[in-house]
Amino acid sequence: MFRRSLLALGIVSLLGATAAHADSNYPNKPIRLLVPFAAGGTTDLIARIIADPLGRELGQPVIVDNKGGGGGIIGAAETARAAPDGYNLGIATVSTTATNPAINPKMPYNVATDFTSIINIAATPNVIAANPKQPFKDYKSFLETVKKEPGKFSYASPGNGSITHLMMEMFKLSTGTDIVHVPYRGSGPALNDAVAGQVPLIFDNLPSAFPFIKDKRLTALVVAAPQRVPAMPDVPTFKELGLEPVNRMAYYGIVGPKNLPRPIVDKINAATRKVMQDPTIRKKIEETGSIIQAGTPEEFSKQMKEEYTVYKDVVVKQKLTMDQ
Repeated sequence: MFRRSLLALGIVSLLGATAAHADSNYPNKPIRLLVPFAAGGTTDLIARIIADPLGRELGQPVIVDNKGGGGGIIGAAETARAAPDGYNLGIATVSTTATNPAINPKMPYNVATDFTSIINIAATPNVIAANPKQPFKDYKSFLETVKKEPGKFSYASPGNGSITHLMMEMFKLSTGTDIVHVPYRGSGPALNDAVAGQVPLIFDNLPSAFPFIKDKRLTALVVAAPQRVPAMPDVPTFKELGLEPVNRMAYYGIVGPKNLPRPIVDKINAATRKVMQDPTIRKKIEETGSIIQAGTPEEFSKQMKEEYTVYKDVVVKQKLTMDQ
């Protein structure tokens, strides 16, 4: 009996030593960074900006892999199911960790338990913009018009459960307005129809909407950002207008599956923070309209929980479902 106990202790000790050795040798092969959306969107841009320098910092290539569908759910679920060895990471967004889970009762993962938070990379403003042929040219005339004619105007979003879908519902709740939701299968088609005049309004991430705003093919009305965006100095923030609850940005961070060993988490976090100190990388990210975050795993985890709580409250109050 005593010998068997010693043997068991030896096996446990050996397994612990093997795991520790594996952690200390991490990484010794390429790392997959799964983007749960199609190429070309803000999430993809952020991932590709950091992938190469992060790979150089870690000593192994970081390969971006796009797997879109379901508003980010399909790709996020794949990250949640991956082995917790640090070789399958994912980009987490507000859509995959807060808004979709808040509205969708059939989520294939539990945000609170199925991911390991690593680092929030950056956050981007969101903007309400209008087709230039619409009668409103600024926020004041926009609000007056939609209040005067409830239900007449509609807005495009990247899809049911997206951050801008729920942010507009939050806006409607805060202002007592009635604007009809028209969901699309991503920012691209939503922007195309807003620019073409098929739908009068759009609520979207600023990085993807800004080229159209810059070319005057869309008119920015109000932005969710800590302060006015330098490239749009005449566009007020929600906070300025007394709508601080709507003044929320979209975040982009790195997560792994649950039970990812802390030494691996710390190594990825430290390497990413070092990458974010590079002026060239910072400039590239800031040029997308994003704001650098680069905090601790605990800060990112707390942020995700807080955002989920906020959007769940909106879903309940507006009685939203995935069909709306």
